[in-house]
Amino acid sequence: MLPCPQRGQFLNFHEILKVQSSLRLPKIRPAMSSALTPLVRSFVSHFGEMGSRWGINRTVGQIYALIYVSSRPLNADEIAEALEFSRSNVSMGLKELQAWRLVHLRHLAGDWREYFEASADAWEVFRTLAEERRRREIEPTLTMLRNALLDEPTPPEDCYAQARMKGMHDLIELMTSWFDDVQRLDAATLAQLMKMGAKVQRLLELKDKLKLVPGGRS
Repeated sequence: MLPCPQRGQFLNFHEILKVQSSLRLPKIRPAMSSALTPLVRSFVSHFGEMGSRWGINRTVGQIYALIYVSSRPLNADEIAEALEFSRSNVSMGLKELQAWRLVHLRHLAGDWREYFEASADAWEVFRTLAEERRRREIEPTLTMLRNALLDEPTPPEDCYAQARMKGMHDLIELMTSWFDDVQRLDAATLAQLMKMGAKVQRLLELKDKLKLVPGGRS
């Protein structure tokens, strides 16, 4: 705070400048290194914002995005410098990405440092994310529902609750079975299946119509 002048006195201009120069304002560091191109910076920033919605924090999302668009493997020091993160935050983020199987460790000849790279196959990334989310979120829920359905309900409230749980259990099991079938498809077949879209529904409708034709009933 500026010193309060005594009655009848006022600070002159030089005294004001002297007081202001003594106030040290913290330096604001850029969110990311200026060495990143605007395109990469935008991509990395977006993944950081979306990370919290996908179940990971902003730091982990930005680290993955940087590795994904890099033309070569990166080490932790390079990541920390590019994103203006602390070395410890980068190390923790890389461990989490390895747990998700989204980045892979590499060693380069003549270099003791650890380098990290991400798969360039978007389908492989999608499959890995789907498998990990199933393992972390779907399978524990399915296990709980299976155990709940094994209990013998006694009060009417439990009978009603168990019936609702069975509906949820059957739907999740159907989805996981479908997921297993989809995971066994190669990328080209899976892409073709997704492109069919509403055509799948029309094929099912055609199958039902064929059953009504004499001789078409199975």
